[in-house]
Amino acid sequence: MKGGDSKEDMEERQQVMSEVHLGCPPGVSGPHISRFTISLLSEVESSRFNELFKDEQSCMEQDISFDEDGDLVLPRRRQFSRRCFTMKIQHNITSSIPNVGLQVWKAELVLSDFVLHKMCTSIEFDGIVSLELGAGTGLTGMLLARAAKTVFLTDHGDKILDNCVKNVQLNSGVVNRPDIVYVRELDWAHPWPPKVSLDLASQERFSWSSSELEEVQKASLLLAADVIYSDDLTDALFGILERLMSQGSEKVLYLALEKRYNFSLDDLDVVANGYSHFRSYLREDGDDAEREGVEPGSLPCFTGRRINVAEIPQYVGEYDRGKDVELWQIRYNKGKL
Repeated sequence: MKGGDSKEDMEERQQVMSEVHLGCPPGVSGPHISRFTISLLSEVESSRFNELFKDEQSCMEQDISFDEDGDLVLPRRRQFSRRCFTMKIQHNITSSIPNVGLQVWKAELVLSDFVLHKMCTSIEFDGIVSLELGAGTGLTGMLLARAAKTVFLTDHGDKILDNCVKNVQLNSGVVNRPDIVYVRELDWAHPWPPKVSLDLASQERFSWSSSELEEVQKASLLLAADVIYSDDLTDALFGILERLMSQGSEKVLYLALEKRYNFSLDDLDVVANGYSHFRSYLREDGDDAEREGVEPGSLPCFTGRRINVAEIPQYVGEYDRGKDVELWQIRYNKGKL
C-alpha cells in the first residue's frame, strides 16, 4: 500500500470477479452480454409467462459459454423437459468494489429464483409496488415486473444505473411493460426521502419525482441481494431500511446474501465479512424478548426469518448455488419494542 492511499483509493483499484462469470470469455474488459435461461419445472404451472416460453432446445441453442482457455463449451441437455425463455444481461466480468453492481452475483440469482417461485405458485406479488435496493443489473426486478404494478430499481452511481437501464431495454419483451419500471438513484448515506427538483429542466436523469416518492410510500415489498459485505455498508443499509419501513404501507424485505469467508487478523480465524454485523441488526422469529441482561427497548427493531433455500426450485440456469447463499425475510417492528 502506497503512503497516503485511502481505503476508497484501494477499493477503486482492486478488481473483483463474481463466480457467475467464470464461463465468460477470458480477457474481455468492459460490458459483456450473457444469456440466462429461465426454465419452468414441469410440475409448476404459470400462465404469466406462457407467451415467453420456447421449447428447451431453442433456448439451449442461444446458451454460449467458454472455458478458461477461451474454447467454446457446448451446452449439455438437462434431464427434464422444461419450458424456458432467456434474459439478456449486460454486465462487466470484473469491476472495482464500488462498482460491483455492474456484475451478476449468485445471491441475485437465488433471489430471482425466489421471486419466480412466488409468481408461479401464488398471487402474493400481483399488483404490488416494489423497491429493490442495490438492484445492480436489475434481473430480479425485471422478472417481478411481470406481476407488479410498479417496480423501482435503485442503486448508486451513473455507471451502474446506466447499465441497469440498458438491461431493461434489452429485455423489454420479457418485462412486458417497461413503463412501470423506474431506475432511480438511491444513496443510502443520504436522508430519505431524497430531494425533489421542481425545475423539470434541471432534473437529473435518475432523480425522483414527487409522485414517485408517493408511490414508494405504497410499496409492500422490498428486495436486496448481495449487499452484505462490509460493516459500513450494512450500517447504511439498515439506516435507510428503518426510514423506508417506518413510513407508509407495511413492508417486508427479502434479502439474499452470500457468505464470503476470509482470514481475519483481528479474529485470527476465517470469518464471513460483514455477516455477524448483519445478524446483530436482527431478532430471529421466536427470540425471547426478555433476553437476560438486555432491556427490551435496546433489542433490534428488525425481525428476521431465514428461508430454506433448498426448498426453492432453481428456475435460473447457468449458476451453481453452492452452500453459502442465505435468504432472509425481514420485517420492521414499528412501535412494538
